[in-house]
Amino acid sequence: MSFKLRTLKSVDLKNKRVLLRLDLNVPQDENGMITERTRILETLPTLRYLLEQGAKIIVLSHLGRPDGKKVEKYKLDKVAEALSEELGQPVRKLDDCLGEVVTTAITQMNLGEVIMLENTRFYPEEEANDDNFSKQLAALGDLFVSDAFGTVHRAHASTAGIAKYLPAYAGLLLEKEVTILSGLLENPAKPMTLIAGGAKIDTKIGILSKFLDLADTILIGGALANTFLAAEDKEIGFSLSENDKIPVAKKLLKDAKEKGVQILLPVDVCVAKEISEHAETQIVSVNEVQKDMKILDLGTQTIENFIGVLKNSKTIVWNGPMGLHEMVAFETGTRRIAEAVAESSAATILGGGDTIDAIHKFHISPGKFTHISTGGGAMLEFLQGNSLPGVEVLLDK
Repeated sequence: MSFKLRTLKSVDLKNKRVLLRLDLNVPQDENGMITERTRILETLPTLRYLLEQGAKIIVLSHLGRPDGKKVEKYKLDKVAEALSEELGQPVRKLDDCLGEVVTTAITQMNLGEVIMLENTRFYPEEEANDDNFSKQLAALGDLFVSDAFGTVHRAHASTAGIAKYLPAYAGLLLEKEVTILSGLLENPAKPMTLIAGGAKIDTKIGILSKFLDLADTILIGGALANTFLAAEDKEIGFSLSENDKIPVAKKLLKDAKEKGVQILLPVDVCVAKEISEHAETQIVSVNEVQKDMKILDLGTQTIENFIGVLKNSKTIVWNGPMGLHEMVAFETGTRRIAEAVAESSAATILGGGDTIDAIHKFHISPGKFTHISTGGGAMLEFLQGNSLPGVEVLLDK
């Protein structure tokens, strides 16, 4: 799979009005305060490059899921303030995406100015990829730059539609994501290990199937592992699992065996009868789980088994936590695996919101990893080899 993106290096940006799609969908607390700024920080290289080249920047982004309505808590005012702080210059926030006020403000922009439009998802036309809405947005700029990798698997007006009406280019972050992830598909250093966790097998079927042709070993943890344990006729008690996906898990195990790929499941687990910080926990073999128990984390031997594989890996891809890491009682598996990946000399690529939350929770520096993808869903789709609408519009074909 080869990607030839149209990049910023080939464009004269001086005095150009650049419609810049960013992914500023940052986490907020109940008061609307931003609790984590990684996505804002990741946008800075592209913003600074555009400013150095003399562009006028019009930022587009979404926040949350307002479902096509104007919702106060999803307004981008605080995001604009945070971006202004990190960028070190004013970011003027407007209260709409279209209309006379927006057009006038953009017409009066000076070189090196940054304006942020309101949440694109306040318009139902955004997620519908409405052609007329795309055209109206495109009329505000001279060219379109997409740097929102986290949204490229969505065919929305501001991620794909605009590109029908303006010359479209990849920003520096999106270019980096595509380069690193395509390298995983084309020429990864071996042995390669995939760590798959989280709750749902549905979101992981594609990547597990794809990595049967790429990885040497697949480590499965989290609630995802429960479905595989059930597929091996193990008792999983009241553990979270997807019984209707047991046939899928059985097929993946069978296919892995035929292809000579090792799938490692837990051999022991941390169980409790209730989910609470003060739960009484036990480490038991997967053959000793009782009907009234819940599997909530990896067991001691499983952690050692997984770490042993990671120590011998040259490429590690990780998506999804190993247990209910939000609670101290069940965080050990995810923490130990996170530390092992951080200490590894392998190429390490991480993705998924829960995985990144875990890294922050355990105070592990992002710099310890080769690459942390800004798009969980987009990363999974990309690594499955699926066509991503927001990337397709940036390709030289």
